[in-house]
Amino acid sequence: MVSTSEIKRGMTVDIDGQLLKILEFDHQKIGRGSAQVKVSFKNLRTGSNTVNTFQAGAKFNDVRLERETDQFQYQDGDEFHFMNTETFDQVMLTSKQIGDIKYYIREGDTVDILTYNGEPIDLEIPPSVVLKITSTEPGIKGDTATGATKPAMTETGLKVLVPLFVNSDDRIKVDTRTGKYLERA
Repeated sequence: MVSTSEIKRGMTVDIDGQLLKILEFDHQKIGRGSAQVKVSFKNLRTGSNTVNTFQAGAKFNDVRLERETDQFQYQDGDEFHFMNTETFDQVMLTSKQIGDIKYYIREGDTVDILTYNGEPIDLEIPPSVVLKITSTEPGIKGDTATGATKPAMTETGLKVLVPLFVNSDDRIKVDTRTGKYLERA
């Protein structure tokens, strides 16, 4: 059991038989009543997001997930196929389970797949990845002092705002938690 005072982002809990990943939480103390905790969850089986409010001190069933290192093989429609790098077992996750992570993985990339009782339910990627820009407006020499940005498309389909000096075919580092440009790689 884990209390509302012990929860963390990314933690997985079991509420009424549903495996829920904590996306965000906020402790709220308003006036006289008891404190409340507003928690945003992602259902790991359906991919849907929900927001619930609990009394401070409420307890949840903590879920222990197994971690295995897999390599992303290919995408077939809404299915993403991975291969365990040690046992060579094939694992499949749906686009609902993966969510926006699909914009940060390429064929051949290594990721950590989280399983619960042998069922693959989630995956984790590094906090930043290097992606290639496939299309953007041409940069103008000397446009680095203003801090202005322009839209760009990466090889995985991610739309990101980049500085004016970044051109097509450049490689950039992107923060996977926020989807924002970090630096040129």
